[in-house]
Amino acid sequence: MALTDQSQGLPLHTRALLHRTSANRVFAVVYLCAILALLYHHYLALLHSTTIVSFLILLADAVLAFMWVTAQAFRMCPTQRQVFIEHLQHVAEESDYPALDVFICTADPYKEPPIGVVNTALSVMAYDYPVEKLSVYVSDDGGSQLTLFAFMEAARFATHWLPFCRKNKILERCPEAYFGSKPSSRLPEADQIKLMYENMRVRVETVVKSGIISHDYINSKQELEAFSRWTDGFTSQNHPAVIQVLLECGKDEDVMGHTMPNLVYVSRGKSIKLPHNFKAGALNALLRVSATMTNAPVILPLDSDMYSNDPQTPLRALCYILDPSMDPKLAYVQFPQIFYGINKNDIYGGEARHGMLIHPAGMDGLKGPMYLGTGGFFQRKVFFGGPLETSELTQDHIVSKSIKSREILASAHHVADCNFESQTQWGTKVGFRYGSLAEDFYTSYMLQCEGWKSIFCHPTRPAFLGNSPINLHDFLNQTRRWSIGLLEVAFCKYSPITYGTRTTNLLSGLCFAYYSLWPIWSIPITIYAFLPQLALLKHVSIFPKMSDPWFFVYIFCFLGAYGQDYLELIISGGTTQRWWNNQRAWMMRGLSSYSIGSVEYILKSIGISTFEFSVTSKAVGEEQSKRYKKGMFEFGVASPLFLPLTTAAIINLVSFLWAIAQVFGQGSIEGLLLQILLVGFAMVNCWPIYEAMVLRADEGKMPVKITLISIVLAWALYLVSSIAF
Repeated sequence: MALTDQSQGLPLHTRALLHRTSANRVFAVVYLCAILALLYHHYLALLHSTTIVSFLILLADAVLAFMWVTAQAFRMCPTQRQVFIEHLQHVAEESDYPALDVFICTADPYKEPPIGVVNTALSVMAYDYPVEKLSVYVSDDGGSQLTLFAFMEAARFATHWLPFCRKNKILERCPEAYFGSKPSSRLPEADQIKLMYENMRVRVETVVKSGIISHDYINSKQELEAFSRWTDGFTSQNHPAVIQVLLECGKDEDVMGHTMPNLVYVSRGKSIKLPHNFKAGALNALLRVSATMTNAPVILPLDSDMYSNDPQTPLRALCYILDPSMDPKLAYVQFPQIFYGINKNDIYGGEARHGMLIHPAGMDGLKGPMYLGTGGFFQRKVFFGGPLETSELTQDHIVSKSIKSREILASAHHVADCNFESQTQWGTKVGFRYGSLAEDFYTSYMLQCEGWKSIFCHPTRPAFLGNSPINLHDFLNQTRRWSIGLLEVAFCKYSPITYGTRTTNLLSGLCFAYYSLWPIWSIPITIYAFLPQLALLKHVSIFPKMSDPWFFVYIFCFLGAYGQDYLELIISGGTTQRWWNNQRAWMMRGLSSYSIGSVEYILKSIGISTFEFSVTSKAVGEEQSKRYKKGMFEFGVASPLFLPLTTAAIINLVSFLWAIAQVFGQGSIEGLLLQILLVGFAMVNCWPIYEAMVLRADEGKMPVKITLISIVLAWALYLVSSIAF
């Protein structure tokens, strides 16, 4: 179906179902029959022998069946789109483009190095977009003067970088990426610009390392006055709002005499006595501050490390937003998260092809993809569904005064104050939604429940590139945090499985249900990681014999699910090795972060424990980076997140060796074949753990403490298993 400009007949974009849709639907019917048959088999077994083993196997397969059913919603109407930027001129002149406010969020100058945030800001400031319509707001939720200093330096460098990019029509407008990929540029002024960038980078990194801003680095009384707000009582969790206009459009110019886009530093007010609602709270503060200053109708939130890789990305979004035939309920245009710096085989599955590419394309054929936390061009009006406290926050408010004027700055500080949201609908009916650590998922889910739609735009050249964790602890800890946030959505009063399937549509509701209940993957993964292995050690068969027809139902269910997953990843551009590592990472998450996250959610729900938000570190050590590039897993720290992994690895190893001994001793394995195959499969997946426990001596090896505790836990599980067998 082509969506066109009615006056010219030229398509701004096209949309088509993927060719594999029919095959998906046929396979879904066949596989569903196999699942129902297997569950019926479990039901009969439970009637004849009501044991804890038969119950746990039924529970594991029932959860697997439920998750498979919800996942089919992504496969019923997958679509692909194409945009035609060259046709945009027939719909609107540049002067008619909507203004764009970009929000960049950071929270810790040590975990998210300011020079990386600066690179992200510079890449979007250099967009091929009318400068007078572009504003960049940087939210520093850590309230660090180090971050402010970095952006003062960035503002000066931008006066050289932006005209350099536009004059030479450079595609990579992130300085670090540009200079890193073009060491011997032929552009005459490139070396001079690179030297300026390196000087800026050294100054910023020197200040961050020392934690002190030398007076030698302060260039004016205005800068000195800005830093004077960091008094002795100023902490990251308790401080007044700080808003600093670093560049103002119409007043500040680049070296070529052209005006600069607005650049504003914002650190919202915080109090240890009031909840600050993490990233959602920071984004809502930016919504209000930007409304008082520029009030652009289009908003682009970005993570601190997600830099722009295509200067025409806003124009791609406008092909949907400005299309006169587009649904008026379009809330946002979502671009995928693409990650750079991932090693050749993506050992942690950090590429997340299903979550970032395959599933959003599947939802695009329904009511649209969920918001991925970054890279979404929102229409401001979607965030203001309830009554507002001041006229300055309405979507129709026109800002006519200088953003440096006392009146505008006073209003901005007022709406950024920590007390502003008290007794208001911010976080419930207005702005990004509170109530979940997964604020991106929850916000987009609630918007769809309110009738809004979204679009997935996946251009050939990635619109944004970002970092993915390169050590296992950060990877698991990040997923653990997501698990808690997703369960908060799954069991709230607006649960996708009950409320969502009624208010959106059945398939969209199932898509959101799949992700909100993502952590329950831990149930079948944990059961199959331990139960068959312990049964094998007790010489107890819990699966059908090879001569039993049900044996082949098990084989079909396993190969069918894995085969479909493999084909999807390969078709989307992945490799066999990356698929293998992705499924191993899925099992690791299920055993570790999903399980621990689920337990933490339960404890939090009954008031026993309160989760503390932690920012995923973007800082990387040189030796750690070298090991990652070689494909070596990074353990290194004695974290409880590793205990389930090492315990499972030990039990699987012992049970496999015992099974091999039984084969040579007795010769008959028919009744235990499925268990031996399962244990062997698990052992192959556990190889990086065995390597880290025994064969490695570098700093990324498994800590001896974790290994010893796991041995004790494995022995304890073996003793306790006597109750079940």
